[in-house]
Amino acid sequence: MTVMLMDLADTGSPEGLVSLILKHEPEFRVPVPIEELALQLEIEQIADLETDGFEGGLITDSNRSRGIILVKRSVNQPRRRFTIGHELGHFLIANHVPDKDGRFLCSRQDLQTLSAKEGDRRAKMEVEANRFSSLILMPPPKLREYFKRQPSPSIEHVFELAERFQVSKEAMARACADHHPESLAFIIVKDGKVGRIYQNRKRFPFIIASRTKPVPQGSLFYRRDLRVGTPSEIDQRLPDLWIDVPRGQRASTLSEQVCLQKNGYALIMLWHEEADEDQEEGEDMTARDRWRAQQEKYQRG
Repeated sequence: MTVMLMDLADTGSPEGLVSLILKHEPEFRVPVPIEELALQLEIEQIADLETDGFEGGLITDSNRSRGIILVKRSVNQPRRRFTIGHELGHFLIANHVPDKDGRFLCSRQDLQTLSAKEGDRRAKMEVEANRFSSLILMPPPKLREYFKRQPSPSIEHVFELAERFQVSKEAMARACADHHPESLAFIIVKDGKVGRIYQNRKRFPFIIASRTKPVPQGSLFYRRDLRVGTPSEIDQRLPDLWIDVPRGQRASTLSEQVCLQKNGYALIMLWHEEADEDQEEGEDMTARDRWRAQQEKYQRG
């Protein structure tokens, strides 16, 4: 690696930092070598965290010239990688101020924080550190290369990319919602109730399903033949099952795919396609047709 800490002095945003890192490391491989990158950027050591109740930490000096990243012992590899990226974000973003004595200590909740109330400086720092970790572990230019190879989205592809980038399935679903050229949303379900929702709000319509409420009746989630770990087929659903459909407008197409997971969890992918006023009915392939064609192509190798 050739990137140096001084190369990143001109920006303090997660997006700007990642952009500069990629500029200096155009041949960045996947999975991103996050530990090697941290050591290259003046992190002296990545050590075990012994403090109960925290996932990660950072010890640094007042000038932010060096640091030690701490990671909770025995966490799985995706969580370890994300924690290292998160703490590296705290180290690189100059206006992040440690709680005390040059130390950041971050809980599991901190590493899941995606939004902050106005004026909540600490939560804002955690949001930025999480955004940096997501962007550096799943760089959008690298993701777009894989999207071009397999343009039709699916939960199978999310799982494949999660393994390839060595991140959690949920983190990859969130990245796909943000960066995939198709308009996607992913919903985490726990014990039959809607949990976290990931969508690009600029492109995906408003989701009317409420958190902590049951998954809407009519969803593929209620099919009896679903098996844990095996994604369903992609199939069309009535759009107003999930999204706000304005009156008087031609209904768009909404497709859904579901994968049951262990311990009462499930992942739902929603694929929204705008109605084309000039398109004749049946003229184009449906999302389900494209998914099947992609599956057949994948099986043929």
